[in-house]
Amino acid sequence: MASTMKAVVVHGPEDYRLEEVPVPVAGPGQALLKVEAVGICASDLKCYHGAAKFWGDENRPAWAETMTSPGHEFTGRVVAIDAEASARWGVVEGDRVVAEQIVPCWKCRYCARGDYHMCQPHDMFGFKRRTPGAMAEYVLLPAEALVHKAPGDLPPAHVAYAEPLSCSLHAVERADIRFGDTVVVAGCGPIGLGMIAGAAAKFPERIIALDALPQKLELARKCGADITMNITEVDVVQAVKDLTGGYGADVYIEGTGHPAAVPQGLNLLRKLGTFVEYSVFKDPVTVDWSIISDDKELNVLGAHLGQNTWPAALRMIASGRLPMDEICSHQLPLEEFQKGLDLVADSANSVKVSLIP
Repeated sequence: MASTMKAVVVHGPEDYRLEEVPVPVAGPGQALLKVEAVGICASDLKCYHGAAKFWGDENRPAWAETMTSPGHEFTGRVVAIDAEASARWGVVEGDRVVAEQIVPCWKCRYCARGDYHMCQPHDMFGFKRRTPGAMAEYVLLPAEALVHKAPGDLPPAHVAYAEPLSCSLHAVERADIRFGDTVVVAGCGPIGLGMIAGAAAKFPERIIALDALPQKLELARKCGADITMNITEVDVVQAVKDLTGGYGADVYIEGTGHPAAVPQGLNLLRKLGTFVEYSVFKDPVTVDWSIISDDKELNVLGAHLGQNTWPAALRMIASGRLPMDEICSHQLPLEEFQKGLDLVADSANSVKVSLIP
């Protein structure tokens, strides 16, 4: 194995560089992974462009760190592992694996009660120097990481989609969907498509997908949407009420990251409905909170990462029920990471963009 590797290194917002860096060395209880594919997340793009959630503002400190490599949606082959790590994770050298995006501390109050996805230190692959990400030829898996064996006979980019899909499935679980529900999913990007697939597995009365792009709505139908609505052509609030006898939807899951999608959801929900927010927003969002309280008494829930949903995400990908070749629209070499970021920004011409180191 070479002593150095190519890796994307973060020097600050809009200053990511391809550099030659040392190959990590796996210590006791750790493993080294040869990266096969790493997806570019919308959050990677927002971090790249300097969103306050990552780099801080007058209301919050910076969370992201420089001099690390981005990339938290990845899969690869184990090339170095000791007996301790092998026993813990149930994998051996040569196995393909995925690792959950968060590396929990396993000591804080959240980890102690099983809510590891809300770990207080909140170290995630690709954002912290302690946990460099997979936009590199190799990535180190710390002993605290959550690692799952993955199918070895699928395209790597498909397997790396387990990360956004696990997030989607967690949002669906938060929604507590019932058989008679009308479920609206806003946004048909990688996360929204996974939400639609997860909601379809719950078998509600109908799933309505919202987007502004006809090609994304067509893909939504392939993932399980019963009805699609183009938000540029339809008054979706009225249309949903017309479909539900004037009541509105039972569940609204927001996966666009666009501020306008928030009041849209509050307005199209019925009284006592459920709003699940998953997106990362670049800017603050303002809404009329009287809709949530006095008007409708809504259940408004957040969703973050993919607590305990990774095995299901891997099974769903392996099942063949998703149009993975269409979801995984672009695979680029690591050297073209900037083109990859630009493609993610151009959502009209991409779905899931991955880098292949």
